Amino acid sequence: MLANRTTQAILFSLLALGLFDGMGLIIKHLSPNYGAAELSAYRNLCGLIPAGLVLWFSQDWHDRGRIVRVRQWRLALMRGAILTFAQYFFYLSLGLLSFATASTITYANALFMTALAVPLLGEQVGWVRWSAVLIGFVGVIMVVGPGQDTFTPAALLPLAAAACYALTGVTARMIDQEVPGALINLYSSGVAAVGSLILAVTTTGFSPLQSTSDLGWILGMGLIGGTAVLFLIFAYRMTEQSNLAPFSYFGIPLAFLLGWLFFDEQPWSELFPGALLIAAGGLLIIWRERRLRQNAQTTTSSAT
Repeated sequence: MLANRTTQAILFSLLALGLFDGMGLIIKHLSPNYGAAELSAYRNLCGLIPAGLVLWFSQDWHDRGRIVRVRQWRLALMRGAILTFAQYFFYLSLGLLSFATASTITYANALFMTALAVPLLGEQVGWVRWSAVLIGFVGVIMVVGPGQDTFTPAALLPLAAAACYALTGVTARMIDQEVPGALINLYSSGVAAVGSLILAVTTTGFSPLQSTSDLGWILGMGLIGGTAVLFLIFAYRMTEQSNLAPFSYFGIPLAFLLGWLFFDEQPWSELFPGALLIAAGGLLIIWRERRLRQNAQTTTSSAT
């Protein structure tokens, strides 16, 4: 039964991965006519609906008396503000870089999370995980390409997005364990919606709709992104994150395939072999964390 739930969770996570890529394709399609901040605003406003639904149908939230106040509310609000910039940097990069390149660089978030866990969470990171971080960052440098003729400062945008996404992950772990994840998600979605609206107004503003079909694309972007979040939350509830993390790297070849199919992009020289090193570094971190968790469980079982 447990294996079956894990399999279902993996399928949900892969479906979420495909939906996130679908959302990214729409963002890239709309980028020539609409600013990254306004697309982020549309996405976050639509995202409030699934965030609210997840909270309402969360049994954990109901069991805890439907609390809406978080003791570390400042941290929860700050997490939403960081998410605002993470989305803005990533959406902006989709309009400037090839789809696969922008998507691949953001996978450095696993490396950033490991590095940030030391000062923010006080975690002890051994030589295996530091080696994994180093391998992954070498891959990032190869993809970003500083010093090469093909280098563009726009390649730093998805790297900044990866750092911000990693920071949202680490700060979520700093919030009290008894706070339902769905409530944290709603806080972040609400702040990101407000933040992206402010960002849009103060940067590019809101462009008039170019066509009625664009309205459909914008609504589709929000619904697809919101649905992806739902599937990802379902997956995380069904099994441990360490069981799902390795499959996230399927996103790298998938992004390359989608970029080739929809935009005729073939950034072989940009991505390889750097993308392989990013994936290798991330997978090594995941493997090491799983081993540490298994050893801790074995020690606990022996002690009892």
